[in-house]
Formats: sequence, C-alpha cells, structure tokens
Amino acid sequence: MSSSTPDAAVRPAGETGPRSLCARHPQVPAERLVAEMVPPPRFDSVRFGTYLPDPAQPSQTEAVEVLEGFARGLGGAHASGSGRRRWFGARTRTPAPAGPRGVYLDGGYGVGKTHLLASLWHAAPAAPEQKAFGTFVELTNLVGALGFQQTVRTLSTHRLLCIDEFELDDPGDTVLVSTLLGKLVEAGVALAATSNTLPGKLGEGRFAAVDFLREIQGLSAHFRAVRIDGEDYRHRGLPEAPAPYSDEQVTQAAYAVPGACLDDFPHLLEHLSTVHPSRYGALTDSVTAVCLTGVAPVPDQSTALRLVVLADRLYDREVPVLASGVPFDRLFSEEMLAGGYRKKYFRAISRLTALARDAKPLARHG
Repeated sequence: MSSSTPDAAVRPAGETGPRSLCARHPQVPAERLVAEMVPPPRFDSVRFGTYLPDPAQPSQTEAVEVLEGFARGLGGAHASGSGRRRWFGARTRTPAPAGPRGVYLDGGYGVGKTHLLASLWHAAPAAPEQKAFGTFVELTNLVGALGFQQTVRTLSTHRLLCIDEFELDDPGDTVLVSTLLGKLVEAGVALAATSNTLPGKLGEGRFAAVDFLREIQGLSAHFRAVRIDGEDYRHRGLPEAPAPYSDEQVTQAAYAVPGACLDDFPHLLEHLSTVHPSRYGALTDSVTAVCLTGVAPVPDQSTALRLVVLADRLYDREVPVLASGVPFDRLFSEEMLAGGYRKKYFRAISRLTALARDAKPLARHG
C-alpha cells in the first residue's frame, strides 16, 4: 500500500548498482498518512501472549494485566451508563466520564513498551479503521497535513488512539497535542501512549515548563501512568554490536544485496533536511538494507533530531544498517546526551545498534 512516488524508487532496467536514499524525494498524500496509522511491520504479529516479562521485573507482568483489562473495557457500554452506544464510540456526543481515559506506559529504553502498545491495538475489539497507531511525530505531522479540525474529525471516529514515543519538544507541540487529545476525549476516544517520561514530566529541560504547566497537567489528567522497569531487551544477553566496517566492505555489500541503498552519511544528513520527517517512512519504501559510509558525529541538534526520526522508521521496518566510520554510540555529543533530547538520542543509539547487529550477515558479502 504505497502511493508515494520516490525518485529512483525502482532501479532502472539494466542497472546493477545499489540505489541511494539521497536520490529519493517521496511525495506522500494525506490519505496514506491516515491509512498507515497501524502498528509498523516489526509489530505486525505481536500480542500480549508473545511478550516475555522479565521475572526479575514484576512491573512488566503488571503492565500486561493492566493493558489486557483496558482492552476488555474497550468493548463495554459507555461509562455514562446510557447504553446507547459502546463506551468509546464517537457518533453521539455524550458527556465524557470523569477520570483518566487512557493508559500511559512509562519506562526506559527497550523494556517492550511499543510491543505492549501494539498488542493493545491488536487486542482492542474494533475494526482496524476504528483504531489508530502512530508515533508522536506522525501524529503532529498528520495535523500538519490535514489541518487541526479535519484531524479531530478523522480521529473522532476512532475508538482507540495509540501514541508511541510520546514527547513534547516545543511549546507549540504542547498546546497542539493537549488541545487535540482534549477534543478526542470529549468525543469518547480511548487513549494509550508510551514514553520514557512520566506524563507530568513531559517537556522538562526543553522549554520553560512553567508557562505551559496548565497544558502539561491537562495531558497528564488524560492518562493512568503504568511504570515498566527493566533493562533494554534489544541488548539483553546479546553480544556487542559489531564494530564499524571499512568503506570497501560496506560498498561491496551494497552491490551484492538486492534492494540495498548506498549513501555517504554526511550527504544523507544533508538530504534529510530537504525531506519532511513525515516522509521518512516513504523514503525507505522497498529498501532491504541501508549501507552507510563515513558515519561521523552529527554536527547540530536539528540534524540529530532528523536522524532520530529516520532511525525510528528504519527500526519499525526492520531494515538492517551496515556502516563504516564511527560506532553509533558516538553519533551524539556529550552535550546532546546530557540535554533535553537525551531520551530520543539514547533511543536512536539503541535502535541503530540493534539494526547494526541485524546487518552483520550482510558483511559477508563484503
């Protein structure tokens, strides 16, 4: 299901070399943004039963139990007791019940929050078109594509909205998301979200939270926070990520692997600045592997944040990343890793490291 039209999306007949992400300029219609608000390919088949709680972390088992109960509640009568519609229907405007209308999964990197959020989406007793799943960035991009009022109308017909990687990066996003979720709660939409930050702490260290305390608290009131403790499963009991390869190894692998893309890392970072982050998923359509030469520390915060979004889309689509240059844990400066966006950067390191490990078999081609 792809209506994007990236340049060089299909290798010309007779061309045997790898493609380049830098040659792609995808155009993504708004309808695709809505249609693709489903769990990404990595989480197509996850369910509560496939989540393996760490026996040493009882909060993980408790989170599964909370979400299973939440999913069952989605099929009940409306909380007002009217019985005229199912609880989270959106066609009639009955008053929203008091108290939190959603769950908020808070925890560190790699404890399985997205797995559980996707499992909730799959378990919710509603047709796929009546529930939506997307990252916080994708949600704000949807508002940009459709406009605020149309986004409210579109999502108000849903019974469940799942928001992954919930973060508030600037005051505009704070007001936008607070207002949007308030409208959806009024319409009877259930909410579920994940983040590495408790909802009452969103935005701390990024901007003057005092000026937006009212909006922050309003967001928090929509959720019941569920803490999930544990270590990053992506690296639990696994060997260290492979060291970077040589330029020659990466290039040879790119030529040997069908569907691979080969790009110079600094040039790719420049190209990302010309593509809206909402199109980064389409940028990777039909790509089987990303091969990068000359990986180096990112030069500034704006570039780093764009790279975070690309890393998320590659991880969602299980696209392995083979690279030369510096290791991925040296992409971001100490100042960045100590700043307000540190959670995003650590997540990107974790995910890129996992994809580098996935790419290890590709190096044999080099």
